[in-house]
Amino acid sequence: MSISVIGRRYAKALFSLATEQGKVQEVAKGLSDFVDAYEESRELRSVFENPAFGAERRRAILADIAHAAILPELLVKTLHMLADRGRMRHVGEVSEAFQALLETSSGRVHAEITTATQLGEAYFTELQRTLQHVTGKEVTLSRKIDPSLLGGVVTRIGDQVFDGSLRHRLATLKDELLR
Repeated sequence: MSISVIGRRYAKALFSLATEQGKVQEVAKGLSDFVDAYEESRELRSVFENPAFGAERRRAILADIAHAAILPELLVKTLHMLADRGRMRHVGEVSEAFQALLETSSGRVHAEITTATQLGEAYFTELQRTLQHVTGKEVTLSRKIDPSLLGGVVTRIGDQVFDGSLRHRLATLKDELLR
């Protein structure tokens, strides 16, 4: 998922306040749980995306969710702000950016590895070791398979993308030949 400026701004503010209050882990867990519920429930999304539901109704629904899920007050206030400003559709981006800030602050980084086919565990172990050496941080990997790559690997660390896919190489070769 691409993180918008809005998602980054809210995440940065939330992370700063959570750090001040010593509730970073609590907020991270609550935000992640809320995003999971929000993305799974079409009804919940429709409440926040449909202008027919007023601000008071949205606040009441958020209060019920916060009470049931025992969400930190700081997170509840942030969710209210997103809802009041019509930006709840960015809550997934806020969560993703918040997690990135959490990883960075703890000396970790997340790398998304996309391959054309399933590769052996030894490959990912060596790749993780190499990325840790290059970044100087602890690296956690998530894996995806995309057959349209044809071959090779695409690695995304934050905003950096290392595209070693056959599809990318063929596109580059085509551009060079057309010049």
